[in-house]
This record gives sequence, C-alpha cells and structure tokens, in this order.
Amino acid sequence: MSDIFREIDEELRRDNFLKLWQRYGKYVVALALALVAVTALFVGWRGYLQRQREAEGVRYAAALDLANQGKSKDAADQFAAMVQGMSGGRAVLARFEAASLTAKNGDAAGAVALYDKISADGSIEQIYRDLATLLAGRFMLDTDPKAAAERLKTLTDAANPFHPTALELTALAELKAGDKAAARAIYQKLVDDLTAPSGLRARAAEMAAALAS
Repeated sequence: MSDIFREIDEELRRDNFLKLWQRYGKYVVALALALVAVTALFVGWRGYLQRQREAEGVRYAAALDLANQGKSKDAADQFAAMVQGMSGGRAVLARFEAASLTAKNGDAAGAVALYDKISADGSIEQIYRDLATLLAGRFMLDTDPKAAAERLKTLTDAANPFHPTALELTALAELKAGDKAAARAIYQKLVDDLTAPSGLRARAAEMAAALAS
C-alpha cells in the first residue's frame, strides 16, 4: 500500500509542478535569459576595461621610453595627450609626469600651471593635490619666492604629511626673498620637529647655525 501512496504523492507533486510551470514558466525563462545577457555584458565590459588598461600601459611605457631617451618635450606632450583618455591612478601619474618633464624642458611657469590644475581637481585624492601644490611652490622659488612661500603655507600645518618639506622650501623662499631672520626661525622650527626626517633636521640645523653667525 505504501508504494501506491508514494506514487499518488509523486503524481500530485508532478501535477502541481506542471501547473506552476504553466503559470510561471515564462517568467523563469525570461529571468534566465536576462541573467545570461547581464553576464555577457559584464564579461564584455570587463574585457573592454582590460584592453583599455593594456593599451594605456603601452602608451605610458612608450612615453617613458621617450623621456629616458632624453626627448623630454615629446614625452611631456605624450603624457599630456594620454591624460584625456585615462582615468584613475595612471591618469594622475601621467599628469605629474607631464608637469615634471615640462619643468625639465625649462618651462617652470608651464609646469606650475599643470601642477595647479592637479591641485584644483577635486576628483583627485587630497594627498596628490597637496603634492602638486608642493611641487608648484618648489618651481616658483626662483621667479617669485614670496608667492612660493604663500603657496606652501597650506602645507606647513603639523598634521600635513608634507609639512617638513614644505617648511624647508618656505625657509629657502624666505632666504631668496632676503628675509634671513624668518628663514632662520623656520629652520629652527624644523630642528625642533621630532617628526621631521633626520636628514632634513640635520640640514636645518646647519642652516640655522649658518644664519645665526
């Protein structure tokens, strides 16, 4: 008897399944097709991004080769051009490379302008924007030391990771501007800053002693 009941139970289940399939089968099929389509799109998009990254890598390496060959102007142009089609970290690096090579070509003002664009770009992490500000100040030392010191002021707070270097550049700017007392005070501040790198503190101590005599 138990076999009969089992068969009846299986028939009922099969019958219920058929009814459910007749009612909802088309939705199951539609869902399955949608999942296949989404998976195909995802795989395709991932492949596209991979190809883009590979192409960017090739262009970046080619620009670096130009720089290593001493063709700074051509390399700077390549880096500046590739920024338009790049995104993420590599785009930021390309912008720094373009600015650095522009300075190497003797165009300090052009380099400062490129660094300023990085500093003003809110889509870039703050640490890179601060680095751009630091480098812009460094290339302004010879042409406008007072403006350089003003530019670096935002980085001299003790909480900023670049503050020791910013202070050292500010001291140099004050020296170039002819204010030895202000420069010496900054160098002494660096000497007393235990968070500053030891090499930088040693340079600051030498400069503070030289300016005191």
